[in-house]
Amino acid sequence: MTWLVELRGSEVREPRARVIALAHAGGWPTAFRGWREVLPPDVALVAAQLPGRATRAGEAGVDRVEPLAGALTEAVLDLEPLPFVVVGHSFGSVLGYEMTKSLEVAGRPPELLVVSGRQAPCLPSEPPFLHQGSDADLLAHLDLIGGIPEGLLRREDFVQATLNAIRADLAALETYRRPVSGTDVDVLAVGAADDPIVNSARLHLWSLETSGAFACRLFTGGHFFLYQPDAAAAVAREVVRALGPTSPKFVRNVGPMRHTPVAPPRDRHPVSATSAGRDLP
Repeated sequence: MTWLVELRGSEVREPRARVIALAHAGGWPTAFRGWREVLPPDVALVAAQLPGRATRAGEAGVDRVEPLAGALTEAVLDLEPLPFVVVGHSFGSVLGYEMTKSLEVAGRPPELLVVSGRQAPCLPSEPPFLHQGSDADLLAHLDLIGGIPEGLLRREDFVQATLNAIRADLAALETYRRPVSGTDVDVLAVGAADDPIVNSARLHLWSLETSGAFACRLFTGGHFFLYQPDAAAAVAREVVRALGPTSPKFVRNVGPMRHTPVAPPRDRHPVSATSAGRDLP
C-alpha cells in the first residue's frame, strides 16, 4: 500500500524540506500537481494517495477519519526526517489536522498546518448527509461546486469509481466530530470568498483548534481555488516562509476578515479533469 507519492516536476535530488498535500474528497494526488511549479526546487512535494483512487483504485474506501489519519501518520514517519508543512484542502484539511496532532504525539510535528476550503471542527456536518444520498444527489453537488467536467459524465466507469471514493470520504468527513484536544502547531486557514459550500466568514474559527499562531487568507475562484495558479503561488509563499530558518510567526488574527471582490462565475476557472476534477468537499 502506497499512502504517499512524490509529485515530480523538476527533480528534487537533495530536498531541504517537504510539503505533504492532502486533496479534497475523492481527490487524486495529481490534484496538487500544479504546486510543483510554485514551490522552490529544493522543496519536495508529496501527496496523499487514499484507497479507491489512482494506483489504489481497486481498494475499498475507508469511511472514517481516524484510521486514514493514522495510516498517513505512519507513512510520514517512514520518510527521511526533514522540516515539513502539511497542506490539506477541504476533506484534506480534516485529515491534515488529525495527522498533525498524531505527528505531534510522535515528536515530529510540521512547521505549519494549512487548512483550506473547510469549516472548522467546531462546526460539524449536519444532516441530511451527502454520503447517504443517491448517486444523482452526489452528481448534483459536484455540478454545484464544479467538481467534475461535463465531458466525463458520459464515462460511466469513471463516474462510478469517482462516486465510490467520494462516498467513502464523505462518510468519514460527515461522521467526524471535534476532538477533545487541539494542536500547538501554527495554522493558516485559507478559503475563497465565492466558495458555494463554505462560509468564508467562519474560517477564523480554526483559531480555536490551535494554541500556536494563526492567520486567515481569502481568495476567489470557487471551491477549488487552491489548485489554481495564483492562489497556489500565494499560499506556497506562506509555506516557504514557514520552512525558512528564521521565519516570523503569524500575527494572531481572529477578527473579521476583509473579503476580496468575488470573482465571476466558476466558468472562468475550469476544473481540470486530471487534477482537481476528482471532486467534492
